[in-house]
Amino acid sequence: MSRSKKLIKLKKIISGMKSAVLAFSGGVDSTFLLKAASLVLPKDKLLAVTACSPTYTKEELECAKGTASAFGVRHQAIKTYELNDKRFASNPVNRCYYCKSELFAKLKKIAKDKKLNFVVDASNVSDLSDYRPGAKAKKQLGVRSPLQEAGLSKDEIRYLSKKLGLKDWNKPALACLASRVPYGKEISAALLTRINKAEQYIRSLGFPEVRVRHYNGLCRIEVARDNIASLSRRRDKIIDKLKKLGYNYITLDLEGYRTGSLNEGIKK
Repeated sequence: MSRSKKLIKLKKIISGMKSAVLAFSGGVDSTFLLKAASLVLPKDKLLAVTACSPTYTKEELECAKGTASAFGVRHQAIKTYELNDKRFASNPVNRCYYCKSELFAKLKKIAKDKKLNFVVDASNVSDLSDYRPGAKAKKQLGVRSPLQEAGLSKDEIRYLSKKLGLKDWNKPALACLASRVPYGKEISAALLTRINKAEQYIRSLGFPEVRVRHYNGLCRIEVARDNIASLSRRRDKIIDKLKKLGYNYITLDLEGYRTGSLNEGIKK
């Protein structure tokens, strides 16, 4: 099926829902989904909800608010407390299940209170090839994924986002800060703050797509392969900054940035 036909299918799926609460992170996928939903649902039948917690940055929240406003969509920010859940904070391999269980349960309640028919998220077909324990929570709570139902992949979403004139069509992929911490290492707000400061600094040097993977006193930096040489030339600045943040050893991953790299060691 062509990309244009998949977009038509997506709109039909959303239109058939009549009303929805959309889990909105402000990333490429959820922005595209929100735009499509705003084109087929009345304003009072669509609500974008963004979760606020130490696992996501304040900058991402502000971006989500701005995007929803630009689309003319109602927006609500809610607090989530996954770090208070020892099952999440202890960082097991199914950590995301507990986070998504809390989030989707809250979205279901919002949908019920506001008499909106469905809760939807922006999972796409490409996500099916990665380890996604949060998908179990989605299934248990009856959350729908219109992008998957329409058969849309990440690359197709970026292509169609550009066609629709969405300014952030090529925005780097978002992921919660907890995804930088190896399974089994306890997650705390202080640790996430340190990781965020490290990534913010590297982004400020001109590397928009970056992950700082945390291993106690060592960190592993991932940037796009094309940027590895450029980042190496700035190594003295980066070493100085990250050592001040508490890292004793700063390493650069020669394989480059890729989503879900911490999942590579999991035996499925």
